[in-house]
Amino acid sequence: MARFLVVDDSAVMRKNIKNILESAGHEVVAEAADGRDVLPAYVNSKPDVVTMDISMPVTDGIDALKLLVKNFPEAKVIMVSALGQKAQILEAIKHGAKSYIIKPIETDKFIEIIRKIIQ
Repeated sequence: MARFLVVDDSAVMRKNIKNILESAGHEVVAEAADGRDVLPAYVNSKPDVVTMDISMPVTDGIDALKLLVKNFPEAKVIMVSALGQKAQILEAIKHGAKSYIIKPIETDKFIEIIRKIIQ
C-alpha cells in the first residue's frame, strides 16, 4: 500500500483517481486543486507518490513538478495528461516525473504504472 497526493483542478477527476487508488488498496492522504498547493500538501501529508495533472489554471503541473523536485528530489510523480499533450509529457519526464498516464485513465494501466513506481 502506498500513500498518495492527488493533484487535479477537476474534483471529478480527483474522485476518479482516488477511487482507483483505494480500490487497489492504496490511501489518498491529501488532495490539491492547483499546482500552487502542491508543496504545502506534500510537506503536510508526506505521500509516497503524487499524481499531478498537467493543465491547471493558476500553476500548471510542469511548474509544480519543477518546484516539488527541486525541494524534494526523491518525490515520485506520475503526470496525468490529456491525449494531445505529448510535448508537456516529455518536458515533465525531463524535469523528474517518473511516469505518466493519459486521460481517460485506464485502471489496469494506471495500477501497473503505480506498481512499477513503488517497487
